[in-house]
Amino acid sequence: MLLATLFPMGVASQSYDPSVSSRSDAPMVEVIELGLRRATTQSLLLAEALKDQQNLLPRTYEKGKVQTIRYDHWVSGFFPGLLWMLYENSGDDRLRRFAELYTKRVEPAKKLTNTHDLGFMLYCSFGQGFRLTANSHYLDVIREGTQSLLTRWNPKLGVIRSWDFGKQWQYPVIIDNMMNLEMLCFMTRQTTDSRYMKVAETHAKTTIRNHFRKDNSTFHVVSYDTLSGQPHAKNTAQGYADGSAWARGQAWGLYGYTMMYRETHNRIYLKQARKIAAFLMNHPRLPADGVPYWDYDAPDIPNAKRDASAAAIMASALIELSQLDKGKMAPKYLALAEKQLRTLSSPEYLAEEGEQGGFVLKHSVGHMPEKREVDVPLTYADYYYVEALMRLKKLL
Repeated sequence: MLLATLFPMGVASQSYDPSVSSRSDAPMVEVIELGLRRATTQSLLLAEALKDQQNLLPRTYEKGKVQTIRYDHWVSGFFPGLLWMLYENSGDDRLRRFAELYTKRVEPAKKLTNTHDLGFMLYCSFGQGFRLTANSHYLDVIREGTQSLLTRWNPKLGVIRSWDFGKQWQYPVIIDNMMNLEMLCFMTRQTTDSRYMKVAETHAKTTIRNHFRKDNSTFHVVSYDTLSGQPHAKNTAQGYADGSAWARGQAWGLYGYTMMYRETHNRIYLKQARKIAAFLMNHPRLPADGVPYWDYDAPDIPNAKRDASAAAIMASALIELSQLDKGKMAPKYLALAEKQLRTLSSPEYLAEEGEQGGFVLKHSVGHMPEKREVDVPLTYADYYYVEALMRLKKLL
């Protein structure tokens, strides 16, 4: 969720031809700057629009208006985190003030014990803020939120519970939960208390054993029998079918194990990240432009909806993996990430200034089976798109 190193504050970028992203020969640095400039313009527009709507944060843009949520929704931390990254890139004080404002709106989430998504909610917002400002209050919020997350830890099963609903599941754990482990790793670094890291590692290893198929794709939901400790159900909630490869879920897995290798240097996680990357990169139904269909097994491919959020998460993970993995695949990881960012920065996916209420990317899919958030902008797509651009900018 966070960049591993702190980039120096940049100055406002020079103006670039907005058509560069649609040219295959455009220098990558120009594509990056176009994306960051557009993200900045759009995010300031969205922040301004909601600044006086107390406690509200953006979720998507549907039916001609910005759809909002409060602190207790799993996506609440992404917009504040996006603002922090854009502030880091430009040094624009407007972005910092808005980042502080919207981060504060997420703070009540620190007391929630009914969700596993506290990493998304608090680490993407307060974590980014702490990284850039060293504000001790931000660290206190993360510390309290981490204790709330640990109420969902079951040492017998070796996993953190994801959901408290679903009659067919005793103890459901979703692949998305890998993304909440970074906050635990962070707490061990901050406090030298190894128990946080041990929980993260145990959850990650249990997930390797039970979530992945022989082809290295992942189930969305695995539910554990609370008596035997073994899985009793393997299903999907947001994918096409129990046995299908839901695109965003595959991206969560790739990102999560790449992050765990960065945090621990344990090669079991590098091995898993390589396997997931190979499954995705070699998949016959990955489109040539690098933006996946919402599910790799959707029955209406090639007419199935694309998911820009899955591409953004995947690109960010591949950029990091290309730097952590010293093997022969590293250049190929980076090449695919660059292709994905070129596509996402093209007119097909990148919103025009003032379009869709201030969101950055078009064409994401939230929950296809329930026909919710289909072919719309999503706040986490924007977050991981900007993170990927920032990571690549550092390399170039």
